[in-house]
Amino acid sequence: MPLGARNPVIPGCGTHHVAVQARDWEASLKLYRDVLGMQVIAEFGSPERRILLLDTGDGSHIELFQPTDQTPRPEAPAPNDPFMHVALATSDARAAIEHVRAHGYPVTVEPRDVQLGTIRATIAFFKGPSGEIIEFFQTH
Repeated sequence: MPLGARNPVIPGCGTHHVAVQARDWEASLKLYRDVLGMQVIAEFGSPERRILLLDTGDGSHIELFQPTDQTPRPEAPAPNDPFMHVALATSDARAAIEHVRAHGYPVTVEPRDVQLGTIRATIAFFKGPSGEIIEFFQTH
């Protein structure tokens, strides 16, 4: 069955990625890449803050963020820490964000086209009722 074929509201809906804020970059790479066997499919960000997109093996992904000086420490976590957001795949990010906006959810990042390494995508973010951040992710 094609991606999102069971969801009549958000076209192409499925889990694209879960974003994780690493505390220890090398230890996180060891776990996700080496121990769990996830393949790095895109690298972007900056030299000061690398971001990797790793394929879990079924087409969904983990987005791993390198820590910075502002990264919360385990003894003083931030909300949702260490998870940053969940990204839902869609075949139309603009329509999906308008759908949730029409239902009263605050849009935190308007739809925009991005180049993430070799991946061209349209992304948009909104806030759920418990403060969770949800991203719509449309690949091109």
